[in-house]
Amino acid sequence: MNAVWVPLALSLKVAGWATLLNCLFGVAIAYGLARWRFAGRDLLDSILTLPLVLPPTVLGYYLLVVLGRRGVVGEWLEKWGIALVFTWQGAVIASTIVAFPLVLKSARVAFESVDSQLENAARVLGISEVAVFFRITLPLASKGISAGVLLAFARALGEFGATLMIAGNLPGRTQTLSVAIYAAVQAGDDDTANLLVLITSVTCILLLLIAGRLVPKSQRRAY
Repeated sequence: MNAVWVPLALSLKVAGWATLLNCLFGVAIAYGLARWRFAGRDLLDSILTLPLVLPPTVLGYYLLVVLGRRGVVGEWLEKWGIALVFTWQGAVIASTIVAFPLVLKSARVAFESVDSQLENAARVLGISEVAVFFRITLPLASKGISAGVLLAFARALGEFGATLMIAGNLPGRTQTLSVAIYAAVQAGDDDTANLLVLITSVTCILLLLIAGRLVPKSQRRAY
């Protein structure tokens, strides 16, 4: 059973960290894109959305170029004794980047759907911008954001291509659910592969059902 539960535990760990990072950075950037108009905003949005359309192997290659031992960032990190290639932390980075657009798009739509008159009324009453965000904007956009976060978790849970390239396939260390399925199929272990596929499919279906209920009707056309 270790062939099932170890990859599952690692996948939940990787997806959890990736979702947390996406929740922090994705929501912040989405708010900036929704509220501030500046030159190059559409270009920035397109670049940040690229992981949604680029093949995962291309993203994995980019990560190797940047984080590998000879990469710009990887070479600098190695001087401090930090290695991200073939580690679960590398899998977290890959999953974070792949799932990031799901949080970004959902959160941006949610913020843009908030009635600006409510925010302006709060400002007239003397409430600070920080208080307006946490007391009005964020609560009103919370359902749309939550839906995006759940979708990002499901995407991170099933990430394969970029993870395989940057983290490899090391059982017990970097072998996530999707990579374990690939390894089981290659080894002819159909029983393990079927069980892992069932677990992944059921989990993703449940997350999609919950996310669908969280998205307000006014925002569903954007998905």
